[in-house]
Amino acid sequence: MPVRIAGQAERGASAMARRPLALSAYLAMSRAPETRDRRPDWPERPRGWLLWLHAQTAADMAALWALAQRTLQQHPDLSILWTGHTPEAARHSAALPEDSLPAAAAFLAHWQPNLMIWTGHELRPALLEAAHEAQLPCLMINADEAAFTTPAPRWMPDTTPAALSRFDTIFCVSREAERKLRRQGVTEAQLVRAATLGAGAPPLDCPPELHEDVAAAVGGRPIWLAARLPSVEMRTIFDAHVAAGRLAPRLLLVVVPATSADADAAWAAADETDLRTCFWDAGDMPDDLTQVILCESPAELGLWYRVAPLAYLGGSLAAGQGDTDPLEAAALGSAILYGPNVGRHLATYSRLVEAGAARIVRDADSLGSAVLQVIAPDRAAAMAHAGWEVVTASAETEDRVIARISDLLDRRSARKEVR
Repeated sequence: MPVRIAGQAERGASAMARRPLALSAYLAMSRAPETRDRRPDWPERPRGWLLWLHAQTAADMAALWALAQRTLQQHPDLSILWTGHTPEAARHSAALPEDSLPAAAAFLAHWQPNLMIWTGHELRPALLEAAHEAQLPCLMINADEAAFTTPAPRWMPDTTPAALSRFDTIFCVSREAERKLRRQGVTEAQLVRAATLGAGAPPLDCPPELHEDVAAAVGGRPIWLAARLPSVEMRTIFDAHVAAGRLAPRLLLVVVPATSADADAAWAAADETDLRTCFWDAGDMPDDLTQVILCESPAELGLWYRVAPLAYLGGSLAAGQGDTDPLEAAALGSAILYGPNVGRHLATYSRLVEAGAARIVRDADSLGSAVLQVIAPDRAAAMAHAGWEVVTASAETEDRVIARISDLLDRRSARKEVR
């Protein structure tokens, strides 16, 4: 099952003849002596097929982790090797080798992966060249408009085109990304336009009968949700609700604190505003006079995302407070409001804004105004539909990548049987 790694003496001369001048110069500069005592003490390679996943960032890691779980469902005998950002639950991981042909060849000779999937803009020309010489299929996903980098000094000719040419397939996320890659010499056969691959967590669950009961209790009232709200943002959200309520007296707010510890701050904020409050976890059910539904924890967010057509995602107004994945709300049909502090999910929020599914706010005043504008049924429905399209497009990309993985593994298995 492991791939055969071609030796330098066997293929070196013909490979050098095909290499671009910039790549040949880089490889000559980065050449390091191949000695046993310089090789890392890698753990033993797992038996059977091995998929190599490289995650440049934590967001890449989350997307690849979701991809790996689905891939393992279809190929349970597959093992995963992680480089870059590595999940805590990963069984096999390694640091990337220094970017020279001897070090890269040693890395591949030890791990002998059957397929590599790369994320991020930091390219390793020597490693990709060694993978090419080993006939290792290499895929890149989530290629966007950002510039690629390599370890080559600035005075050297650019090795980016040569490095990109070693990918069998590059999944790019936009027309601008596609144009950028074409300018780097990437061919039509290599390029696949696809939505960004995200973490793709399953939608939060909710008992259908509970959803029906709550929907009947609130009737046709306009409802908005403040989800995963930290204590520092409680007063801001209540002030926004009071302001919006002056023009929409039947407006109902559902407050779901980030943690149980934040629930006390929610109760205090409600008392200060004299709003008529329903304490959900005490068994209260909202009536026509209820202005706020207070919950103790995010345990039933699956219910509230389904009930409320509009959600503000907590922790995004106050710096350093939250890290909520907006696809959690978009997957359940909520239009999204958020503040400027979104942490590692910036790219996902940007995709939702571009699609018309999310809108940024800055303070209590802009939040109150946005609630009044977005809560209109046609506006909320349009934003929710746009968010759903982003979620499903990401899922379709995952399907396409998994299909490509299966196809490449099947081809290698067939070639092995022929031999």
